[in-house]
Amino acid sequence: MNTSQEYDQVIKQCRDLFAAKLKDYGASWRIFRLPSVTDQIFIKANRIRQFQESGVMKIDEGILDEFIGIINYSIIALIQLELGVAKDDKDKLELEKALELYDKYSQNAKSLMENKNHDYSEAWRSMRVSSIVDLILVKIMRLKNIEDNQGKVFVSEGEDANYYDIINYGVFASIKIQ
Repeated sequence: MNTSQEYDQVIKQCRDLFAAKLKDYGASWRIFRLPSVTDQIFIKANRIRQFQESGVMKIDEGILDEFIGIINYSIIALIQLELGVAKDDKDKLELEKALELYDKYSQNAKSLMENKNHDYSEAWRSMRVSSIVDLILVKIMRLKNIEDNQGKVFVSEGEDANYYDIINYGVFASIKIQ
């Protein structure tokens, strides 16, 4: 398989879980403010790093599950950036619309990946998964600073660019560990 096919395979796994959880819970995540979504991504990335450093995992959810969560929460963040935080039930997001937005942002991430992958000659294939986790954590720290500055940046990429990078790093790590 080539990178595009592997990418699609990982996104399909993520989307399938996203759709299943939408059926179980609805879009209850719409109540999250953006810093809360960023913190959810942090929790998952930090758990992976903790496992990498200690070699001990006491909860029976593997690293791949955490990367899927990182990818899905990053797409949720992009949806929240577009729609804003739900104030109440009037802001309900139906399954079909949620999946449409999911597909939009996952496709945007893939397009960005293809452009960067071309320019960087698939350098990610030579990276260690631990380095990819560190890059995700750096992006999270950047997001926290941007959020603390009410979304304002002076010379840097904004929130959306960081979430897209996290999606792509999460996909790369998922490809490497499968």
